[in-house]
Amino acid sequence: MKTYTHGIPVIFFINLFCSLLAYTVNEKSGGNIHFMNGNYDGHPMLYFSKSDVEDLRLKARTTHRNIANRIWDAGQIMLSSPGEYLPPWDPKHFSAHWNEIYGNNLGVLAMFCVLFPERTDAMEFAMDYMERMASQPSYLQEAYLWTKQALTVLEKLMVLLKDVKDGSLNEGFQRTVAIADSNYNWFYGPESQLVFLDTYVMRNGSGNWLAEQIRKYRIQEGPGTPAKGQRWCTLHTEFLWYDGSLTPVPPLDYGIPTLHYFEDWGVVTYGGALPAGVNQPFLSFKSGKLGGRAIYDMVHQKKYSQWINGWKNFNAGHEHPDQNSFTFAPNGVPFITEALYGPKYTFLNNALMFSPATAGACFTPWEGQVTEACNSKWLKYKQGISGECRGQVTAALEQNGVVFISGEAVGAYSPSLKLKSSQRNLFLLQPQLLLLVDQIHLAEDSPLEKMSAYFHNTAVAFEEISEDGVNGAFIRQEDGQYTMFWMDDKGNSEKAGLAFKTYPREYPYNGTYYVNVTTTLRYPVTRAAYIFFGPSVEIQSFSIRGDSNRVDIYLATNEKTYTVYLLTGETAVKPLFAMVLADHQKIVFDRTSAIRDTSVQEVKDYVNIVEENLQHTKPVFQQLEKQTLARVLNTDNFRKTAERLIKLSDQKKTEEAVEKLFSVSLRQAKAKKMKKGKGGGDKFPNNLPDIFAQIEINEKRERKKLLQRMQEETSDERNEDMGETVDFTDFSDMKPERGSNKHVKSGSVKPGATVRSTAQSLSASYTRVFLILNIATFFFLLALQLIRFQKAPSLHTQRFLYAVLLLDSFVLLCLYSSCSQAQC
Repeated sequence: MKTYTHGIPVIFFINLFCSLLAYTVNEKSGGNIHFMNGNYDGHPMLYFSKSDVEDLRLKARTTHRNIANRIWDAGQIMLSSPGEYLPPWDPKHFSAHWNEIYGNNLGVLAMFCVLFPERTDAMEFAMDYMERMASQPSYLQEAYLWTKQALTVLEKLMVLLKDVKDGSLNEGFQRTVAIADSNYNWFYGPESQLVFLDTYVMRNGSGNWLAEQIRKYRIQEGPGTPAKGQRWCTLHTEFLWYDGSLTPVPPLDYGIPTLHYFEDWGVVTYGGALPAGVNQPFLSFKSGKLGGRAIYDMVHQKKYSQWINGWKNFNAGHEHPDQNSFTFAPNGVPFITEALYGPKYTFLNNALMFSPATAGACFTPWEGQVTEACNSKWLKYKQGISGECRGQVTAALEQNGVVFISGEAVGAYSPSLKLKSSQRNLFLLQPQLLLLVDQIHLAEDSPLEKMSAYFHNTAVAFEEISEDGVNGAFIRQEDGQYTMFWMDDKGNSEKAGLAFKTYPREYPYNGTYYVNVTTTLRYPVTRAAYIFFGPSVEIQSFSIRGDSNRVDIYLATNEKTYTVYLLTGETAVKPLFAMVLADHQKIVFDRTSAIRDTSVQEVKDYVNIVEENLQHTKPVFQQLEKQTLARVLNTDNFRKTAERLIKLSDQKKTEEAVEKLFSVSLRQAKAKKMKKGKGGGDKFPNNLPDIFAQIEINEKRERKKLLQRMQEETSDERNEDMGETVDFTDFSDMKPERGSNKHVKSGSVKPGATVRSTAQSLSASYTRVFLILNIATFFFLLALQLIRFQKAPSLHTQRFLYAVLLLDSFVLLCLYSSCSQAQC
């Protein structure tokens, strides 16, 4: 009997293996992404396994010791003051204030537990931390929903960032440029980003060097100190990405003054790679489009229209009304500075205001730029004409040590002011001497009578000074006085107002000192000149005169005599911006080098690019749907989150959409209860509804209907109007899925999956029938073998039946595989 029947268990286990294999494939269909030991073409991974932990701990004692010490200090501070750092249990308290601190500090706490396992108190603290986070009513479901949404948005962002061409490592390391809502140093990083660039891109040690310098000069006390919700938020990634084998070395151009134009941002800097010292200046100028060129053009040119619907997709709230503003730090000493993170008023920037004001001004009779926010902490950019705000850098040139920068900001002011031009020109004549010339060109019917220019210093108060009828102001520093004077093109120099503006308590800085210089305007053109100089410069003479085509400024110092000719006519009589005579040296700034407003072309096939990338992560979320989403799908908080997402997607009938979205899940919940009553167990269903797939399908249907209606109404304006009707939707139904028939149109939505075609559904049904028949055939043959043919007189009959069973096993495997691919 052993001879005749020993093959039966083998065949049985082959079928069992085939069944388990098919089940596994079905469970992990498309699951070809492995977070552990995956090949990501050299891209950095934040995931590490148990085998990596000992190596991380060894690095903490050797090459990464400095970073590990800061992680230790951060952990010690949190453990010593748990009340300040633990999330509150009460959801109302948790949501009552800006709570990013809890997520920002979790990374460094986790790394502390990994590197210092002997600190069991830290592990207990971390467990308490997570329990408090998870206790928030909507933590599980919102984490799932927003993670999925964030991943989609990040993939889209990687496409949109191709429109941004800015970038430089020569940005300095003692202070930031500090434009808009900025800190003295940095809010997030950038040490982590710099070591990342060094490890994975540059491989020359300059990123590690710059990160060291930033740590060295970071403010540790007083205003500008990193907040406890931000100071450690990138420390764990800095540890993971740091390569200690790269010896820190400065960039090749360190110590060499260079001019850099950030074309998307609309910012020019000079001297960013210089250490602070005598005759080592820093100069910056800002005149750009609201949100930056890339975002502004996306909004106004209706680029990426399948994703973007105007300003609602972007947040410019942290910007300032600061077009044509500048900063100057001769000898590395902050003389004219940005006013940092504060209210969004024009006079809190180094910019211009005009009088009398038209309707809606915040500080009548003075009117600032159109983005000025009267009653909000955030910049105005969605109301009225504020979204049209723009400035333009028109020139950024350097010749023989003299720097010339020019910008136009008429687009930042209301058309009701009837400004034809608001031009600002900067000449860095020598490291400690800056000349600034404002030219205001009025339309014939302009109501304007005066302009005010503002100049700030956040740390030191200005004092009055006057010489030979020319008014000015100065600040005192350890190495001497830093002084400014001003005069208009008629030789007038009005006395300035000196003041300190106190910021409301919710801002991180106390306020700013400023100088307010008022100039009377004349039709059609008025010019005002300002000079700023350090302690090594002595001004012996300063005068200005002009006509309709140009303005001439004469400056005599203790070292040189400068004559600056600035051509300002509407129609240039010569192909020049300006000419500078420094003693007997002539320096010419040619108009052929003017900066022209350019736009980047839209990325081709951008929708399909993102859809392809998202395919890699879909298996992960399919597993989450079974394990997590089943528990919370029909809870009130989950519905509220879904409603918010649908509102973000521009759905008009939110409640109706939510009801449709949850109708399938309710039926499945009832079916699940019935199975439970029949002893089916508490298993998670495999076909939970994919909330995002259903939201997307709903949006696609609405947009298709709208597109058809628009095509019927007019074909000429279709491309322009489409930008107003589309949002964050992925039009993935326009692209065939892998392994599917490209000529089959997508139709119905299957819960928990993507759109299936009718042909695919029929194929799956037939496969399911054949599978059932084959299973029945297999067990019939198996029973026949055990009952009738065990005592068969012929061994050939036994072998024949074994062969049939093996063949049937192979057919069964094929059917299982086909069924799993069709998800039948």
